[in-house]
Amino acid sequence: MKFKKLLATGATVTLSALALAACGSKDAGSDSQTLNWTDSAEIPTMDLSKATDATSFNQLNNVMEGLYRLGKDNKIEPGIAKSTKVSDDGLTYTFKLRKDAKWSNGDPVTAKDFVYSWQRTVDPKTGSQYVSLFDGIKNASEIADGKKPVSELGVKATDDHTLVVTLDKKIPYFKLLMGFPLFFPQNQKVVEQYGSKYGTASKYMVYDGPFKQTGWTGSNLNWKLQKNNNYWDKKSVKLNTINYQVNKSPNTSYNLYQSNKLDASPLSNEQAKQLKGKKGYLERVGASTFMLAFNTEKPDFANADVRRGISMAINRKEFANNVLGGGTVPADTITSKGLVKVGNKDYTAGVAGNKFAQFNKAEAKKYLDKGLKELGKDSLEFTILSDDTDNAKKSTEFLQSQIQTAFGNKVKVKTQNVPFKTRLSRQASGDFEVSIYGWGADFADPISFLDLFTSDNAQNLAKWKNEDYNKLIAASKTEADTNKRFKDLQDAETILLNEDGLSPLYYQVTPWVVNEKVKGIVYNSAGANYNFKDTYIAK
Repeated sequence: MKFKKLLATGATVTLSALALAACGSKDAGSDSQTLNWTDSAEIPTMDLSKATDATSFNQLNNVMEGLYRLGKDNKIEPGIAKSTKVSDDGLTYTFKLRKDAKWSNGDPVTAKDFVYSWQRTVDPKTGSQYVSLFDGIKNASEIADGKKPVSELGVKATDDHTLVVTLDKKIPYFKLLMGFPLFFPQNQKVVEQYGSKYGTASKYMVYDGPFKQTGWTGSNLNWKLQKNNNYWDKKSVKLNTINYQVNKSPNTSYNLYQSNKLDASPLSNEQAKQLKGKKGYLERVGASTFMLAFNTEKPDFANADVRRGISMAINRKEFANNVLGGGTVPADTITSKGLVKVGNKDYTAGVAGNKFAQFNKAEAKKYLDKGLKELGKDSLEFTILSDDTDNAKKSTEFLQSQIQTAFGNKVKVKTQNVPFKTRLSRQASGDFEVSIYGWGADFADPISFLDLFTSDNAQNLAKWKNEDYNKLIAASKTEADTNKRFKDLQDAETILLNEDGLSPLYYQVTPWVVNEKVKGIVYNSAGANYNFKDTYIAK
């Protein structure tokens, strides 16, 4: 999923010894089971058919529920489905739904809600950018291409509490998908009642998860999640309220943490250095990679050698260690390290072609000069687009300095930092030259990264195209032999890296400080990251 920010980038703050000693001693909300939480970006949408980003999916993961929930370590836990039967050929899943599941307005959650939701998402009229995740469900690709009606999607409600899903081919990660918010149900009556307003504010929604959202107007920076008393497993939900507030500066959020107004805060590089090893300090490792997306529809960046030159001008080690900090790791692949193993080795060990993610000024100049000559130019000017957080601004400034220092007068780099929602919109419409682009895996498989860059994927923001790449990704989706499947994925990623279709920058590790009285947070590196169902404030 698209990431909203560069959480770990270094804004500088001086911490006193008293401040260091105070970390982890907060008791905000301990009497009322209230969690005070922070985010660094506004919510773009609560319409699960249209969501693409971490902020939206983390909200949806706590106010909605699908067939399964993802528990600790990406383990499947019961959700609306109380049992699952799989056919011998692995192509038909029959889910029996619990009869006590309700929406927050009292309506029952039925199999028809899943059918409606999935059909709505794959319908071309909806414009979902995530429809590719339905690939493999019978007729999904043809429907998304407008070649078949939504009624032919391989999902049927044989009665109110029985959902039957038919696949075109086996999907190795199918159950993990069912725990991702894109596959959650939607209440047709509510969607049609609110029309274009659906998902644009708390009041234009209905919820079937542990919490319900209140107070979000569509653009404000404060809202609440409150316990949903109609939730089927409400007895397991201990928190009464989660107070959210958006803080775009780690300094601001940390100050609020220090004054008992927040129970957690992401940290800047300098803060992390001073707080590491103290009570409440932790590092969230994300199955996510940040990269530079070059808009290949712009003539300058359609040239692979220009892209290669810019990539090699960036010292990723310095970026990770001195600007980002918090354990951040320089990236030389698009798929994040640690996501999955092939045999006893990390998948990324079998990916070649990472030469252009290595810092080498001399080689960078050679490739840029070659690219400019091919373009018939002697200089280059472009703008790097990113978010308007303090952290993102420091990242764009670092990249600007690195590139201009490497190439001198041949390259002029500008920076533009805009609100998260605006950045997403501009990327989707192609209104950028170069942009910082973060992607977190939706499930623990390299295809969650690599499918993005096929020619017709709506998330292929760079509009990079390669037919050999497309063929290898397509083959990986039908290959029954696991080793051969991973080899296809590794070969495809090698092509992407050799052409520098996108330039990997770093694998995200975000330093946080969390009140030690907050217990039971489930954090997963892949998919929607936060699950607060079992969270509570210890006395």
